[in-house]
Amino acid sequence: MKILLLGKNGQVGWELQRALSVLGEVVALDRHPVLTAYGILTGDLSDLVGLRNTIRSVGPDVIVNAAAYTAVDKAESERELARTVNALASQVMAEEAKRADAVLVHYSTDYVFDGSGTTPWKETDAVAPVNYYGATKLEGEQLIVASGCKYLIFRTSWVYAARGNNFAKTMLRLAKDRQSLNVIADQIGVPTGAELLADIAVAALQQTLVKPELCGFYHLAPSGETSWHAYATYVIEFARTNGESLAVETINPIPTTEYPTPASRPLNSRLNTQKLRDSFSLHLPDWQSGVTRMLMEALNK
Repeated sequence: MKILLLGKNGQVGWELQRALSVLGEVVALDRHPVLTAYGILTGDLSDLVGLRNTIRSVGPDVIVNAAAYTAVDKAESERELARTVNALASQVMAEEAKRADAVLVHYSTDYVFDGSGTTPWKETDAVAPVNYYGATKLEGEQLIVASGCKYLIFRTSWVYAARGNNFAKTMLRLAKDRQSLNVIADQIGVPTGAELLADIAVAALQQTLVKPELCGFYHLAPSGETSWHAYATYVIEFARTNGESLAVETINPIPTTEYPTPASRPLNSRLNTQKLRDSFSLHLPDWQSGVTRMLMEALNK
């Protein structure tokens, strides 16, 4: 089996290079053109013609898209680029997947919802993004569905990885220099590790290749829920317990209104994962276990 992976050097793409390797040949690309056995290929999602040519040159059985425009605040001003990468490139991938009878694996976000209420979002709930990033991700979903291709779309939230920067590492860096931190306490969600996103997607893909009726939308996040404030508190207490010298003495909870950003953020990012767990007979660990593993790796560098 031949798998085309786009976004290989992103947080999730890096983990997918490992996780997908058990299924077959993985042709992994980032945005830079590269000479391969299939000719010069590009994984640049802003180059729609190049992307379509790349997919046709490889002729994959599975297309896995781990690339996206994820700068939520910049998306408010870089609208054309955000829409090209998140929506129009998704359409190209979906059309080519349909043409080749391939399966498209794609990641989306809780930002397709309006963030109201306190109930975890189900796949069937009404969508209403509160920012332009969410709107482009929603359009990408809709274009994939409209193509008629076979797809797995995983909506997730609060993604982090041991590799690269993330919220936990930022908190630890600030905690070394500052005596107090202000952290938003009224946005509720689930920190989701890139490792989990890769492993669960591959497990689901293996089953879907045998049973195509499993194609569809799935919400994917660990169990439990937390706020950014509680998340920061967990990270800092864990680091202290493990011998880190930190200056911070107080972590103040603040409302979203005290931290204005160009793009609005949903207050409720909880995702209901029942469909995923039932469809694929999967267990999802609590969010703390993934964060703990990531922290152990970060603190031991």
